Amino acid sequence: MGVSVARIRVLVVDDHRIFAESLAAALAAEPDVDVSAAGSGPAALRCLERAAAEGRRYDVMLVDAELGINATGGARGVPAPRGAPDGMPAAGPVDGISLVAGVRSGQPQIRTVVLAEKDDPRRAAMALQAGASGWVAKDCSLQRLLTVIRGVLRDETHLPAALLTGVLRELTAARKHRTESEQLVESLTPREREVLRCMVAGLGRKAVAERLFLSPHTVRTHMQNVLGKLGVHSTLAAVALARRAGVGPAALTGDVVERGGQLA
Repeated sequence: MGVSVARIRVLVVDDHRIFAESLAAALAAEPDVDVSAAGSGPAALRCLERAAAEGRRYDVMLVDAELGINATGGARGVPAPRGAPDGMPAAGPVDGISLVAGVRSGQPQIRTVVLAEKDDPRRAAMALQAGASGWVAKDCSLQRLLTVIRGVLRDETHLPAALLTGVLRELTAARKHRTESEQLVESLTPREREVLRCMVAGLGRKAVAERLFLSPHTVRTHMQNVLGKLGVHSTLAAVALARRAGVGPAALTGDVVERGGQLA
């Protein structure tokens, strides 16, 4: 009688068709690996949805670092498939880093590894922050890639040695910026924080006033105070700082809200 081998289910996501198919074929030759390939972010989400519905979720997802960028010069916004896993964004970009973040949120048991054509400490740090477990060169050996795949399933994090210093520097800087942003947000009064959350949600002055039962003049004063305390000169800068500090948007209710002075 043969011995049952636990199989690793891998999804390769790359919009370079020849590379995706070649890598999938190489991995499929391994006795303990089942592999599928997807040529885009939306296709990957459909694969994840179908696998989850059938009770055979993927274990590891290999994602192109430049997914959705090279072909168009920028990431594209597309809706996730109907019935996407819990936590998946209803709509979002399909670049590699965003796909990693969406899968981390929707199916956290899946380990993701980013495949890159070149070393990039900043992008690698972004990938780790998004939830990736590894960053690997596309031209690495098959054995190296298999080592990483099996390693991340043991909750290991894999980075090329040449990237380690740069990635640590980027992560340290990001943590410092987040801490500084958190301290600035903590200087706000409870009412000012409410106003800031409304700003993060994209509400204009009139909508904030209606939501918080304040006069537009009072809201204007609060917004000016928020900008002053945060040390910024625009709503966009305040929103960016708030997001770094982990401030989420106010929950929107109702069918019509004012966004930036226009009805949406």
